Amino acid sequence: MAREDRKRKQDNDDAADEGDRRGRRDKRPKEEKPAPPLPSEIKNKEKRSEVYAKLKREKKAQKRRLGRERVQAAQRAAELGEQVPEKQVPRTIENTREPDETVCRPDDQELFAGNDADEFNAVLKQVVTPKVLITTCRFNSGRGPAFIKELMQVIPNAQYVNRGTYDLKKIVEYANNREFTSVMVVHTNRREPDALLIINLPEGPTAHFKLSKLVLRKDIKNHGNPTSHKPELVLNNFTTRLGHRVGRMIQSLFPQDPNFRGRRVVTFHNQRDYIFFRHHRYVFEEKEKKVVSKDKKAKTSESKTEKHVNCRLQECGPRFTLKLITLQHGTFDTKSGEYEWVHKPDLDTSRRRFFL
Repeated sequence: MAREDRKRKQDNDDAADEGDRRGRRDKRPKEEKPAPPLPSEIKNKEKRSEVYAKLKREKKAQKRRLGRERVQAAQRAAELGEQVPEKQVPRTIENTREPDETVCRPDDQELFAGNDADEFNAVLKQVVTPKVLITTCRFNSGRGPAFIKELMQVIPNAQYVNRGTYDLKKIVEYANNREFTSVMVVHTNRREPDALLIINLPEGPTAHFKLSKLVLRKDIKNHGNPTSHKPELVLNNFTTRLGHRVGRMIQSLFPQDPNFRGRRVVTFHNQRDYIFFRHHRYVFEEKEKKVVSKDKKAKTSESKTEKHVNCRLQECGPRFTLKLITLQHGTFDTKSGEYEWVHKPDLDTSRRRFFL
């Protein structure tokens, strides 16, 4: 009996020791799995591309899932008569721009008074008909002549004058004597147009733009040919005082009585201080569409043709982008001219700071 009791006691002690060992083993901190490496940390190109594609697929699937959940939540709220959750507005550089004191407001009486006294008032109130002289730099070649030819088709009452060896001040004096309202100079560098100078006459101002991303009409797929009708002008997103002044300067190049029968539209769209130029025309197309009506009782079907008028835009070209470099008081004068605004690298302190 004593031997059995000792054996039973030893078994109980062994079981207790085993339980203690298990408890100590359970109390050990579990090792966390290492996070998957980022694609930029993978040196193997094929493996890096594979991991990046997988992450992109997962992100896209998650975005679709969240979108479906939002739609389902809105449908449930509409069925129950509850308030539908507001649609989320994405954060962009435009709607998170830095606050600017010079942004124009609809009730700004000072702005309206300035419009009545500025240099463009006579043209914009149709007292004077706009008349534009287009010329080039002294050495014009490459795509410059083709660009000027298309520019003259865009701007009504535009005339080309060969620059030759004349100084720009002589060209401005020549234009003043012949009652031109604006002078436009196309500058080329390495056989490619790279700058545009617009001089308002007779007293200025003068705007110097950098020109880029030029696409001529022949390079635009399915382009149209413009007519000689006066175009409709669209100026978009010129919100600050400086942008308002530049917009009025561009507006003074075109007549203020567009001929809508020509179906021509010229657009200057400002986005992040880049002015995008587009030239379109409306195209109305009449198409026939078959409509089948079924009669369930008679088990017959009738087909009718209905006429529909579709409207679309056809680009006429050219297509280019402008960026304002300087705005100068008076006509062109590099030596003693006063500048209203000059773009400097020091001004680009933030991606969300815009001037137009």
